[in-house]
Amino acid sequence: MNRLSSESSPYLRQHADNPVDWQPWSPAAFEQARERDVPVLLSVGYSTCHWCHVMAHESFEDEATAAYMNAHFVNVKVDREERPDVDAVYMAATQAMTGQGGWPMTVFLTADAEPFYAGTYFPPRDGHGLPSFGRVMASVVNAWTTERSKLLGNARALTEHVREASQPRPAQGDLPEGALERAVDNLRRLYDPVRGGFGRAPKFPAPTTLDFLLTQPGGRDMALGTLRAMLAGGIHDQLGGGFHRYSVDAEWRVPHFEKMLYDNAQLTRTLLRAYQFTHDETFADAARSVLAYLEREMRSPEGGFYSAQDADTDGVEGLTFTWTPAEVLEVLGDPEDAEVLTRHLGLSAEGNFLDPHRPEFGKRSVPFVAQTPAQLSGSGDPDGAALRLRLDALKARLHASRQTRPQPGTDDKVLTSWNGLALAAFADAARILQEPAYLQVARQTAAFLHGQMRLQGGTLRHTYARGEARVEGLLEDHALVGLGLVSLFQAGGDLAHLEWARELWTVVVRDFWNEEAGAFMASGGRAEPLLTRQAPGFDSAVISDNAAAALLALWMDRYYTLPEAEALARRTVQTFARDMLAAASGFGGLWQAAAFLHAPHAEVAIIGSPQERRALEAVAAGVPLPFCTLAFTEEGGALPVLEARPGGGRAYVCVNRACELPTQDEQVFRTQLEALARDQGLS
Repeated sequence: MNRLSSESSPYLRQHADNPVDWQPWSPAAFEQARERDVPVLLSVGYSTCHWCHVMAHESFEDEATAAYMNAHFVNVKVDREERPDVDAVYMAATQAMTGQGGWPMTVFLTADAEPFYAGTYFPPRDGHGLPSFGRVMASVVNAWTTERSKLLGNARALTEHVREASQPRPAQGDLPEGALERAVDNLRRLYDPVRGGFGRAPKFPAPTTLDFLLTQPGGRDMALGTLRAMLAGGIHDQLGGGFHRYSVDAEWRVPHFEKMLYDNAQLTRTLLRAYQFTHDETFADAARSVLAYLEREMRSPEGGFYSAQDADTDGVEGLTFTWTPAEVLEVLGDPEDAEVLTRHLGLSAEGNFLDPHRPEFGKRSVPFVAQTPAQLSGSGDPDGAALRLRLDALKARLHASRQTRPQPGTDDKVLTSWNGLALAAFADAARILQEPAYLQVARQTAAFLHGQMRLQGGTLRHTYARGEARVEGLLEDHALVGLGLVSLFQAGGDLAHLEWARELWTVVVRDFWNEEAGAFMASGGRAEPLLTRQAPGFDSAVISDNAAAALLALWMDRYYTLPEAEALARRTVQTFARDMLAAASGFGGLWQAAAFLHAPHAEVAIIGSPQERRALEAVAAGVPLPFCTLAFTEEGGALPVLEARPGGGRAYVCVNRACELPTQDEQVFRTQLEALARDQGLS
């Protein structure tokens, strides 16, 4: 066992029995490199990364390869989810060197942590246009030995480039008139009108982009079309709920099978918003199925949510999730049942998926909606309603059988930022679907975060595993938990949750705002010093740090009248305005902040006991108002008094600090909200 055996990260522990003398990221590792006069070999990955497993099996478990690594390098393993700050710095270097990035990421560093050579996956033998891992290491050792001064010069130049590129450019003023429409037009140029999504394969869910498009009348069709295509595809787990990471094809049929908490939490909120806009129960049912999956398979006993599930089962990609027609018949028993279900889910003897590393398992099928119930049903059931119930029952039996198979591994570390996303998803579901059980889960998640991740003074830790919170909290932790708490207040009306969000906003400004850059930095000044501190505005799989901070700033202004918070949100959008306008995609989070800034100040309050508020809250749940301050509470504060009829709550709708007459009438309230939505282009 190497020095990773005592780490809390499941990914690091996966490599604890490698013959490589791995050690975690630490100052001691770089001091050892200095003493030995050798480079650092930095390998970055994560536990559910398929190609990380492949490279580990091919190279890191190989005795001869490990012996060479140990002789010529200090070998450092990093879990990108545990240390996204480290990952971001060296991913920037890798992209600068190679023009692309990904995981596993392999970077060679000096003892001063400066990168001088980088790549991603390297095979054990030359092939497919890639040099072997052994050839790469030998070249690095040769350059280190014979051309040290040139190599160090390149390292300094690359480091300076990464530092410069990581800093936002000076703000150029507000977005021009019509900028939101221009962003929609840019996305339409990438949109696939036949199969949904943006660009060609592979296709990623891009929930922040979809969320922005839902708020724009000219872009809503793209968001809804993409969601419907995804729901019918294999990226959507047709049996167990939830979404896989991405689709390798343009039709969304064959996924990369890992499941991430952040995808499923963000997509739940997107589905809920789609349901508000359309009142199509398909979206509500899909959101419920995702949340059921998260509760069933991803929730920790302490109340938090795990990070991810693997793409592989016993070293075979997708083995748990794929089927043959014979397996379906064996489970269902009845040939007629098996035939109708295989037609519905596109399961065939030819299959649509093969793990290239394990061809002995043959072609298998990923379930997707090949034929809808309406298409399968006869004239006696033209809309397929009766057949839909039958298919649901058959799929439930198939899922129950699937649960008896070996299951993919689960990365059981709990990340604060991603739990903030899950908190918001369950809170939104409680409010929009009016189902209190989700509110209980959201409250328990908040209680876990407060009890385990919050330090005295209000800062957060980033990761929790093996009963221990570790790693200095990042901007993403504070901003995303803050946004989750805003959603929880909107769902449950407990002012303590909103006050905690305000406390986190105070930390965000104090520790992460950079006045010179005009943006929020991803890591705080008290964190471990790295080559550079970055200020991300481009969305990765998760909404960007600066977008999350800007949205939190706007909510704090709307609830507490903090014009300085709105000013920081505006500065942030101004800082990234040029990039937002130039890019076709990738800034969905900041475009949401821009739309929020553009929207009028709107407030909806419902006053009364929970029972008195229930009917009016149900009305509010049915109207999409993503940039509207919601407060459902016992007391009205400074709101004008309305003589309440027995058993009835009171509703107030205000725009730009002017309030309509308060009402207890559900229809009047609905009319007021629908008018507000129309004025904002949301109906």
